[in-house]
Order: sequence, then C-alpha cells, then structure tokens
Amino acid sequence: MAAALLRGSRSIQNVNEHHHLIILRYSSIAKQSHHNDHSQNQVYLKPSTIIGSWEAPKSPKEALTKLALLRRDYAKQVKELRKHYINEMELQRQEKLRKDEALKLQILRQREERNKAKAAAAQARALQRKAFEDEFRQTLMKEKTEKLEYWRKREQAIQDRKNSKKELIERQSSLWIDEEKLEEQIMRTEDDNVDL
Repeated sequence: MAAALLRGSRSIQNVNEHHHLIILRYSSIAKQSHHNDHSQNQVYLKPSTIIGSWEAPKSPKEALTKLALLRRDYAKQVKELRKHYINEMELQRQEKLRKDEALKLQILRQREERNKAKAAAAQARALQRKAFEDEFRQTLMKEKTEKLEYWRKREQAIQDRKNSKKELIERQSSLWIDEEKLEEQIMRTEDDNVDL
C-alpha cells in the first residue's frame, strides 16, 4: 500500500513538473505584451512610512489623535498622488494630441502629394491626348485635301475628255462623211459614251 502511494505521489509530481515545463516553454516563446513591458519599466514609489508605523498607544485618546494624524497624512499623500496622476494623464493626453496632430499633418501632406501627382499625371495625359487629337485632325485634313485634289483632278480629266470628244465631234462634223462610214462612226461614238 505504501509503495502504491509512493508511486501515485511520484506520478503526480511528474505531471506537475511536466505542466511547469510546458508553461515555461510557452511563456518563453510568447511575445512580451505591452503590459509586461510596462510592469518592467514601472517606477515604483518608496515604501510608505505609514505602513508599520503604528505603535500601540497608552490611552484611547492618544490613539484617536494618532489615528487622526495618520489619516490626515494619508489624505495628503493621496491628494499629492492624485495631482501627480492628473498631471501625468494631462501630459499623456497632450502627447497623444501632438502625435495625432502630427499624424494628421503627415496624412494631409501625403494626400496633397498624391493629389499633385494625380494632377500632374492627368495634365500629362491631357497633353498627350491633345497632341494625338491635333495629329489626328491634321491627318484628317491632309487626307481630305488629298481626296479633294484627287476628285478635282478626276473631274478635270473627265471634263477634258468630254471637251476633247466634243471638239473631235465638232471637227469631224464639219467634214463630209459618206453614208456607209456614218453608221460606223455613230456606233463608235456610242461605244465610247457607254465606256464613260
């Protein structure tokens, strides 16, 4: 029975050691939180002189006066601590306001820079678009003038052909043509007109 109890206590001890090792392993792996960091950097006040300063008085009246003095000192210390705490909180609040203001200014500057970059990019795109439109317009005008010139030349060529045929017909009509040749000439003239 004693051996069984001994074995049971050893297994409990082994389990406890195992749990301690697991806790140590995870605590060393775990990243320190800001709470841990704060507690390590915390500056503690000196121990209070009030604690442990109570000596048994000889009479209840003396005890009441000592207690009143202790309470008054404690109230003074608490008042000073509260003032100190309020000052610290005010300093932290002002620091936070400064940081927030600096962050706002930084964000504002970044936004202005982004807007300037966007405006510059938009202006560059507008210039490119304008240059492309001007080039396109010039190309269209050039093609239009070329087409007009082509149509003028073509119309002129057609008019010249008509005029030359008219002249030819006028010259030929002034000549005497035999009746046999007349039909041939008319047919040839009609064929030429059909080709036009």
